Amino acid sequence: MIIPTDLASFLALVEQHGNAVYSILFAYAVSHSLLITLFAGFVAHAGALAFTPLVVTCWIGSFLGDIIRFWIGRRYGASLFGRYPKLERAMKVVVRLTDNHYLWMILAHRYPHGIRGVAAIAYGMSNLTWAQFLPINLVASGLWAFIVVSIGYSFGQLSEKALNNASSWVGIVMLVSFLGLSWFLSRRLESMIEQEEPSK
Repeated sequence: MIIPTDLASFLALVEQHGNAVYSILFAYAVSHSLLITLFAGFVAHAGALAFTPLVVTCWIGSFLGDIIRFWIGRRYGASLFGRYPKLERAMKVVVRLTDNHYLWMILAHRYPHGIRGVAAIAYGMSNLTWAQFLPINLVASGLWAFIVVSIGYSFGQLSEKALNNASSWVGIVMLVSFLGLSWFLSRRLESMIEQEEPSK
């Protein structure tokens, strides 16, 4: 296989091995990988991937990933973290947050970096039922997939325009705005966690 040395050859390689690429993206979507999914949206704008199959792939991967983590938390949560007191305390904080704000948590946990890979384990350790979790998780994972892929796709459009118009800063502003939103959500979550921590 020829290793691509520029963007055009990379996009051609992605288009040539589309089925394998969708499988890889599915695996990354299981872990809610923002950067990979954003870049996949950018690649979709370039025509190497199809927008709708990409969104569906990321949607299913994200949905199933959290179902697996929820099941792990429900089945093994207490014993899994009992050996690691610091991690156990952190998980208990997320469990309390889930018991008090489960709708907000499920809708938002895929975006902040520090929690998106483990939050659903805490959901499984909480009082949240399968009947409550599944429909919200289905909607939240679909929103995540559509929003993140669309941002990457739109950034591809704006980048293309910026190349045609050197004075355009829209693409840069959009990227900075997205990073700012990610930072805001992370800080908001950290603030909620600090408020939920028991006083020493």
